Amino acid sequence: MEVLILIFVSALVALFSSFAKKPALVLSIATGGLLLSLGAYANRIINHKWLVNLDYQGLAFDEGFVFFGAPLIIFALLVIHVGYERFKEDVQHTGEYIALLLFSLTGALIMTAFTDLFMFFLGLEILSIPIYVMAGSRKNDLRSNEASLKYFLTGSFATGLLLFGVAWLYGATQSFSLMGMQKAIMMMEDPMSSPMLLIGLLLVMSSFIFKVGAAPFHFWSPDVYDGSPHAVTAFMASIVKLAAFAAFLKIFSIFNFEALADFWQPALAVLIVLTLFVGNLSALRQVRLKRLLAFSSITHAGYTLLIFLTSPMAGYNLWFYLVAYGFSIIAILTVALLVNDEEDRIDSLRGLAKRNPFLAIVAVVSILSLAGIPPTAGFFGKYMVFTTAWTDWAWLVVIALINSAISIYYYLRLIGAVIDRETETTEPKIKVSLPVTIVLVICMIGMLFLTLVPAVIQWVFAR
Repeated sequence: MEVLILIFVSALVALFSSFAKKPALVLSIATGGLLLSLGAYANRIINHKWLVNLDYQGLAFDEGFVFFGAPLIIFALLVIHVGYERFKEDVQHTGEYIALLLFSLTGALIMTAFTDLFMFFLGLEILSIPIYVMAGSRKNDLRSNEASLKYFLTGSFATGLLLFGVAWLYGATQSFSLMGMQKAIMMMEDPMSSPMLLIGLLLVMSSFIFKVGAAPFHFWSPDVYDGSPHAVTAFMASIVKLAAFAAFLKIFSIFNFEALADFWQPALAVLIVLTLFVGNLSALRQVRLKRLLAFSSITHAGYTLLIFLTSPMAGYNLWFYLVAYGFSIIAILTVALLVNDEEDRIDSLRGLAKRNPFLAIVAVVSILSLAGIPPTAGFFGKYMVFTTAWTDWAWLVVIALINSAISIYYYLRLIGAVIDRETETTEPKIKVSLPVTIVLVICMIGMLFLTLVPAVIQWVFAR
């Protein structure tokens, strides 16, 4: 409970401290609040208890809250310091940017702790509304304005679908609680014979597909990624995706709908195939980096959805895959921000090895991780997903492997641009500040050594 309190209070203090027009003060407050939150998680892991024990209806601060919440806070720390490089010169809006990000993070954490659909809806809206604003924070950029409006309209439509689906589910189960819905479904003689339940399930599932940017509800994703500031794009690609998929897992795999798997899993399998091909084939034609990463993100949503078709180790596989993806996408978007090309062209990466060898190394490692090439964490994430799904969904894994091979083309195209030494460049050397260097080093550690985390956790609990 203290984690939510710390982050929410930090957001309020950061917002009001911005009146002092000292961006460094705002950044320090936010960083302090997030580090204290990580300390609270560490205390929970080591001592198996929270400092503030407040039971709140609709929220459960259990192992799942720790499991998915800790990387959300780490990603927020990284994104805040990356975005600060852009916003620190805009003294009037630094506090707003950081406060909105922290408010959104609060919603993301609620989405990992909810136990009823009321609280889930509240967390989803707290997560989403600040991002609508942050996506349009470049007020004089038409692409940023379009991104904000498009994200708001499609997000509102997805929320409407969710509420409509929740209403149908309540009509079928007479409960908003996950446990209450589970009991009601278990008491039904044949859940598949309840039209109200099936319609509600499809509507809720459709809203999730919207939120994670999977086909055929992916149309907002390229424009929103392209128009938003780099740090906001990194926030959406890492924190929003992890929170949405954690909530998806909680509803569809753990609690309510295992009895209905024969109904929703074939539909999800078709959506996965569509998502993989739409994302990969569209990415092949892109000339803008963030648009390419947006279609890549659609493809990764397809790989991630494959996890929901497999019960064994689904939670851990989801965590590992999305944490590996989060470090990778934050790293490459940070590099893109530092390259500072207003048009965000892929060709702007040419000569990066000459302009800053460290950034070139980070870019190559992050691209290899996104592509799933060993020894990066992205490879091990894909390996775990594919091997777990092979037993029951071998044909779908084969399609996923084919799409992985397709994606190699555009990822190698990025790497070719980064390491290109033949093209003459008149661009100046790129200087990287110490905070951003630390961010990139942390991302590199995550991409290369994430596989050691299970052993570290086991060692901590064995003490």
